[in-house]
Amino acid sequence: MSTLWTSAELREATQGRLDAELEVSGLSIDTRSLEPGDLFIALVGENSDGHAHIAAALDKGAACVMVHQAHAGTDPRLLHVADTMAGLKDLGHAARVRFTGRMVGVTGSVGKTTTKNMLHCALSALGPTHAAVASYNNHWGVPLTLARMPRDAAYCVAEIGMNHRGEIAPLAAMVRPDVAVITTIGSAHLGYMGSVEAIAEEKSDLIAALPKGGKAVVPDDTGMDAIFERAAARAGANLLRVGFSANADFRLSDITTSAEGSHFRFDGHDVRLTAAGTHLARNAALALATLRAFDLPLDAAIAALVHWRPGAGRGQIQPILGGSASLLDESYNASVLSIRAALETLTLVPGKRRIAVLGDIRELGDFAESEHLSLLPDLMAHADLVFCCCPHMRHVFDALAEEKRGVWQADAASLAPFVQSNLKAGDVVLVKGSLGSRMRDIVAPLLAGGAKA
Repeated sequence: MSTLWTSAELREATQGRLDAELEVSGLSIDTRSLEPGDLFIALVGENSDGHAHIAAALDKGAACVMVHQAHAGTDPRLLHVADTMAGLKDLGHAARVRFTGRMVGVTGSVGKTTTKNMLHCALSALGPTHAAVASYNNHWGVPLTLARMPRDAAYCVAEIGMNHRGEIAPLAAMVRPDVAVITTIGSAHLGYMGSVEAIAEEKSDLIAALPKGGKAVVPDDTGMDAIFERAAARAGANLLRVGFSANADFRLSDITTSAEGSHFRFDGHDVRLTAAGTHLARNAALALATLRAFDLPLDAAIAALVHWRPGAGRGQIQPILGGSASLLDESYNASVLSIRAALETLTLVPGKRRIAVLGDIRELGDFAESEHLSLLPDLMAHADLVFCCCPHMRHVFDALAEEKRGVWQADAASLAPFVQSNLKAGDVVLVKGSLGSRMRDIVAPLLAGGAKA
């Protein structure tokens, strides 16, 4: 395996003490997924302390272990630093300094991970590309993504998330994007942020981190252009708008959608996705606009995107009931915008009945009831039957027309058997809710064949 960090580089980056001369080929913060040759970083969290797993990491083949200086030991493979989280950030900074390729930063209320994955797919057709795994987009996920960046990477895609004001700026300063991508502006985290405008201001800190002459790829329909323009002006960067309007710098046109995917025109090219949903076409257009921001050709990237598929819980369509019904699995997370998009996708899947199974959207604070109730017109338009769980979705369930109501339960596990027992051949069922609503408790038995025919 190729060398990611040498002893000399680890010492220089962290100003730590390491007695052994060694090389590491990867980075791990979890011994369960550690590979031989990794540097294991003993991070301290609210409920865990990686220092309890030093011996296990070495036994599994870790080449080196980063530890707090207070945890002094005699093994020469221990890299002693003042604080392991600070040490991880130091490695992330050093990796960004040595990186000579092109860096993309992605944020947004909805679609960050999907757009990041599409960018990874598209850019990989043009050269070695590194991207964040899963949704590693917070104070430890971003530096971990950078610190894992291979030496030969030509492109890197970093995902940047937030819950509160002031979180994006330090992460953006670490990433130092050449192109900033904002996928959407919506009400996610509205309870912490107070207004959608405040959310847009926070997201625009990624634009403000661009170098002079950098480019920001943004949707054309957020209504937040003034905020984006101010951030771009501060950075001396340029805005590129993407969408369906005539004012878009990069326009999607001639779009057709079905359960098998979508076709559309973009910048003179025909694009085909084999994943359902207009929102996914928009994500793909953002990814392709990013390539155009780098003045890169699109043909190879478009060919690669044909093979892109949604991740688990992010829009996969799978057979259930022995193949007689279909599951649209959107169980990973939820916001008002993403539920609307999922309901539109639900209508694309052929079936006799369209059933929505919804859990709460989290982090809406005082706006929770009104934001949940705003989904009523969408449910009336796109669902024949609705099942709900968790406290805020009770408001939605009670407000539905009686013929639309399935069952409400306090949590997903309690709702699961009611969903299973009510499904029939020919049904198409959407399952969606915030991660904390544990909608996987409904998906898992459906995929295991627990529903009755």
